[in-house]
Amino acid sequence: MIDRLGEHLPSWPDTRLGLDTGLLIAAVSILAWGLVMVASASVAAGESASGTALQYFWRQLLFVLIGGGIAAVLWCVPMAFWARTTWIMFGGAVAVLVLVLIPGLGVEVNHATRWLNTPFVRLQPSEPARIALFIYLAGYLVRRQAEVQTSFSGLAKPLLILVIPAILLLAEPDFGATVVLYAVAFLMIFMSGAPLAYFVGLLMVAVAGLAFIATTESYRMQRLLNFTNPWADVEAGGWQLSQSLIAIGRGEWWGVGLGNSIQKLLYLPEMHTDFIFAILAEEFGLLGVAILIGLYAVLVTRGFGIARAAELREARFSAYLCYGLVGWLGLQALINFAVNMGMAPTKGLTLPLMSYGGSSLITAMAALGLILRVDLENRLAANAAENRR
Repeated sequence: MIDRLGEHLPSWPDTRLGLDTGLLIAAVSILAWGLVMVASASVAAGESASGTALQYFWRQLLFVLIGGGIAAVLWCVPMAFWARTTWIMFGGAVAVLVLVLIPGLGVEVNHATRWLNTPFVRLQPSEPARIALFIYLAGYLVRRQAEVQTSFSGLAKPLLILVIPAILLLAEPDFGATVVLYAVAFLMIFMSGAPLAYFVGLLMVAVAGLAFIATTESYRMQRLLNFTNPWADVEAGGWQLSQSLIAIGRGEWWGVGLGNSIQKLLYLPEMHTDFIFAILAEEFGLLGVAILIGLYAVLVTRGFGIARAAELREARFSAYLCYGLVGWLGLQALINFAVNMGMAPTKGLTLPLMSYGGSSLITAMAALGLILRVDLENRLAANAAENRR
């Protein structure tokens, strides 16, 4: 089986480097395009904030360099190390989520306390905590795989444990991060071989629970109403979505050209963060949107291929973690597309690898470092098997 896997490995880059060509090209393309779009989308915001048009571009470039360094370090760390630290990862994730809720430490922005100030960057703890929780869940699925595959309790236990960080996320509040956490957890559990009947039953319970939470807070309910008809309250609650739809509509087939967006001139809020996709659609049109979606599709497809290769060589921890990381990047991109196009309520989720933001960008690049580490170990295993022949 490993021998057959090795036959399909690309000859370039060198197998020893563990760099999947398709995934790397897609990720670097999105990163580079993201830098261009941050520079374009944030011109008015930068001038308004500090008088420097490229303020956010230079910051984003710094985040890319930091993220690249962290990804390189993680690429050098064996997956066995993370497999031995699953409970430490869980404890660390809960600790930082508690830390941000301590008065005087957490920074409140737009009525949400989601950030911690550090000497280098304003950190959003939910981002690195997400990776730590995926590491914990991958370890659980390996340790308790027989129980997960045969009993309801084995399937329910990790989801109940994740209630702890979910409550902390909702306290910030960060409903979008909670939805993504549980969606990826269900993906990882499904890929581990959970019984379909139990899986569907728990999924329905989780969806009902999240729907209940979404409708119990007045501001979330208002978002749902604005989502269904943003034009009914276009001067207030529907402003952001309506401006996003105007930007996307202006792009038509080919776009208005790089730098020529009108909506980025402080009409569309969060134009360089959560709604950068709308500015891209305005400037590059349907053609640009199709190319961007294609790049994410390549990234997800190649990422799942790496996870599957790890599963075939019985590296289950690496496989489940890789499924989770790739699923998170793909799902968050999909949600961001849907929100920008009015197909889902506003969630406050960035577009991975493209939106401005240190925490989200660095965390996404760290995830890529871990995925490429799995790919490296797949290649080393294939090479070892080939040498034994």
